[in-house]
Amino acid sequence: MRRRLSNAVRAALVAALLALAGTTRSAGAQAGPAEDGALFLLLPVGARAVGMGQAVVAEQDGSEAVWWNPAGLARADKREAAIHHSQSVIGTGDAVSIVVPSSLLGVAALSVNILNYGAEDVTDPQLGGVIGSILPRSFVYAATYATPVGDHVNAGITYKVLQFRVDCSGACPPSSAFVATTSALDFGAQFPLGRLAPATLGVAVRNVGPRLQVNDNPQSDPLPTRLQIGGMYRVGIVERYAKDTELEVTGDLIDQVRLNDPSARIGADVTFQKKLHARFGYVFDGSEAGGPSIGLGLASGGLVVDIARLFQGLSAAAGQAPTYLSLRYLF
Repeated sequence: MRRRLSNAVRAALVAALLALAGTTRSAGAQAGPAEDGALFLLLPVGARAVGMGQAVVAEQDGSEAVWWNPAGLARADKREAAIHHSQSVIGTGDAVSIVVPSSLLGVAALSVNILNYGAEDVTDPQLGGVIGSILPRSFVYAATYATPVGDHVNAGITYKVLQFRVDCSGACPPSSAFVATTSALDFGAQFPLGRLAPATLGVAVRNVGPRLQVNDNPQSDPLPTRLQIGGMYRVGIVERYAKDTELEVTGDLIDQVRLNDPSARIGADVTFQKKLHARFGYVFDGSEAGGPSIGLGLASGGLVVDIARLFQGLSAAAGQAPTYLSLRYLF
C-alpha cells in the first residue's frame, strides 16, 4: 500500500502538469505534451511577456529574454537584477536573474527558476493522522551569453540544468522522494531591420537536450523542444497624434520543431513618456497560459515594475487567475 501511495503522488503530479502546461488543442494534433517530460518548461516567465501574449521572441526585454530568446539580451547596456514571480493553481514560481553587459565580451546572465507545486500531507492509512509531508518542485539553472553581430543581427545561447524533484519529510512511503535531472540548450537570433523598417524579426529554439529520466531509460521522456518565430513593429504614426506615446505590436508562431500545427500569439505595448506601459495580448490555444492577457508597467529611475494577469485556463476556472509580477533594477 505504501508503494501505491508513492505512485499515486507521481501520477497526480504528471497529470497536473499535462493538463495545465500542455495545450488541449496540441495534445492530439502535435502529439506533443502528452509525450514530453519537464513540462514546467512550457510555463511562461515574466510579467511583460505574459501581458503581451507571450509574443516576445523579437523583443529586447532585459532579463525576461533568458526564458524566451537569449538574443534579446545582446544589446543590453545596463546591469540588471530581477525577480519574476508567478502565482497560479499550479504553484508558486520565482525566477531570479543577474545580467552583466560588457562592451568587449558581450552580455552574460545567470538565472534560476524555482517552481513550488505545494506540499502534500502523508497520512496514516489506519489512524488517519498526518505523518509526513511531500514537496514537489522543479528547478532550472541557466547561464546565458548574447552578443550583437554587426548592426543587424543579435545572437544568444542559454545552457540550462533542469531538475524535477520530490522531497519528503517525516514517515514517508518508500520511493516517495526522487530526483530527475537533465540539461538543455536554447538558441536564438534577432534581426533588427534598421533603415528598412522600424521592426525586428526573431527566432528561438528552446529546450534542446537529452531526455528527462525519472526511473530508468525506457521510461524517460523527451524535453518539450519548441520553435518560436515572430516579429515586432513600432507603429510610428501613433506619436503624431498622441504626444510622448509609443506603440509596439508583436506576433509570434510557436510549435514543435517539426511544425505540425503552430499556435499563434499576438501582443501590444502602449508606452507613455517611456515610463508607463499598458499591455494586451492573446494566446490562441487552450493551455493554462492561453487566452487573453493584460499587463501594466511602471519605470522610475532604475526600478521597473511589471504586473500581468491571465483570464483563461484551469487556474481561472478554479477562481485563481494566474498573476505575474516582475521587479527589475537596472544599474
